[in-house]
Amino acid sequence: MSSRRFMISSRNIRDGYASFNGDLFNHMVRVLRLGTGDGVTLVDEAGIEHQGIIDQVSREWVAVRIEARRPAPATGDHGARITICQALPKGEKIDLILQKGTELGVHDFSLFCGRRSVARVREDQLAAKLERWQRIAAEAARQCNRCSVPAVSWSPSAAEAAGSTAQELRLLLWEGERKQSLKSALADLGRPASVIVAVGPEGGFDPLEVQQFIKQGYLPVSLGNRILRTETASIAISAILQYIWDMM
Repeated sequence: MSSRRFMISSRNIRDGYASFNGDLFNHMVRVLRLGTGDGVTLVDEAGIEHQGIIDQVSREWVAVRIEARRPAPATGDHGARITICQALPKGEKIDLILQKGTELGVHDFSLFCGRRSVARVREDQLAAKLERWQRIAAEAARQCNRCSVPAVSWSPSAAEAAGSTAQELRLLLWEGERKQSLKSALADLGRPASVIVAVGPEGGFDPLEVQQFIKQGYLPVSLGNRILRTETASIAISAILQYIWDMM
């Protein structure tokens, strides 16, 4: 019987042991009821598998004795590297976007504050927000048995998010695009090494933002006649691109 797999930061591994508390401790010990002597597999952010045995369990932390290491096998992380460049939506919609995008194989998330974003992030909130968003991605990666955790980054504006782009293919999901559909845009393309897709907030992109993205090489495309919610658009484009390029 194979051991349980868990995502862990390499910072928690030292001198042949991995020790941790918090959410991972709760899930491992209180939810799964694992204890001393049980085998586990820990996968760090570099994709390295650490095979180990639970050595100590206290009321708040657990220590795992590492017995072997190896590169993690590729499972579901192949294909084009997809980045979702998402304007921050209101409420808990970003949680859904991070969760489902991770399950669908998104490589990383570039979040930004759109001109029409209702939700805002103050400077003193940013570190805590990023930590929470990264934790959501890590939990989703663990749930779907991914070997890597998507990175989550933040830009204060669309201009900065667009300007930090280095992907081979750049797409802008825009309800104002009337000529170029996603299907026609991808018809003659092979599978790119990397792609970034910009998705607007609830009120859509501001015209200035559209120009800022286009200036950075983004191709405006439409998903069809229906106006999708921002979280639906993000999930839909992730699934579509994975389906198309995993078939190649």
